[in-house]
Amino acid sequence: MRHGKKFNHLGRTTSHRKAMLANMASSLILHKRITTTVAKAKALRMYAEPILTKSKNDTTHSRRTVFKLLQNKEVLTILFREVAEKIATRPGGYTRIVKLGNRLGDNASMAIIELVDFNEIYSKEIKVEKKATRRRGGGSGAAKAANTTETVVADAPVIVDDFEGMDLDADDETKEEPKA
Repeated sequence: MRHGKKFNHLGRTTSHRKAMLANMASSLILHKRITTTVAKAKALRMYAEPILTKSKNDTTHSRRTVFKLLQNKEVLTILFREVAEKIATRPGGYTRIVKLGNRLGDNASMAIIELVDFNEIYSKEIKVEKKATRRRGGGSGAAKAANTTETVVADAPVIVDDFEGMDLDADDETKEEPKA
């Protein structure tokens, strides 16, 4: 009987479950993002978050404790060098689970589990200056537009309005007539 046992057994024996979670945690640290089922992702989060917390304190004891759980030297060095310095200021919540949909073969609900600090889409920001336009009205609008900057997330599509000088109704597509 499983009275009071709250974690998900995932339909496996204890040794199989521990080996599977260790392999999944190693893959998560190595690749920074893996795709799996929602149940395994939630079980992996409970397994991996204490390991990531241990990696913030780079001592021999914490390295031995983490190695006992992961059993992979290469993953251990990546964890204590790259990952630990990125998550050093974060108090917890190192992983994110994003639900995808259902798998075609068995209709299992799938998810992506990733390390939060290694997602470039959400974390990298660049500054882009707006081009000053010469349009009528608005007082000193051109001076305001020249001094403003806008924060844009990297890898996001940038829409450029470059149709002002082109004649779109012309038969010859290569012919451009610039506005005076």
